[in-house]
Amino acid sequence: QVQLVESGGGLVQPGGSLRLSCAASGSIFIINAMGWYRQAPGKQRELVAAITSGGSTNYADSVKGRFIISRDNAKNTVYLQMNSLKPEDTAVYYCNADLGYSDSGALRYHEVWGQGTLVTVSS
Repeated sequence: QVQLVESGGGLVQPGGSLRLSCAASGSIFIINAMGWYRQAPGKQRELVAAITSGGSTNYADSVKGRFIISRDNAKNTVYLQMNSLKPEDTAVYYCNADLGYSDSGALRYHEVWGQGTLVTVSS
């Protein structure tokens, strides 16, 4: 069984910082792109940032210059450092990974999602 487990969400004041982590576990043999998405109440889920296995990154315009995505391939973990947080960053943040894994001897490739972690930016 493959899963992504997120941590690091919580309540923070405007201007503050948080660091999200997402660890992939299971019989994984390759992880291609990893990313963070978010969904605010009443809105569609949107891409926040993504990173390839080679380290190339992509950010939503709304977070450029404030958020940094990184990954530790040895630990199958992706991070999102969020700085200068604003109330409009409040959302459930979801980790996403495009990966390959072994399932009873069969090799499978899937896009996998974490369960989400809530980030609330409020004074």
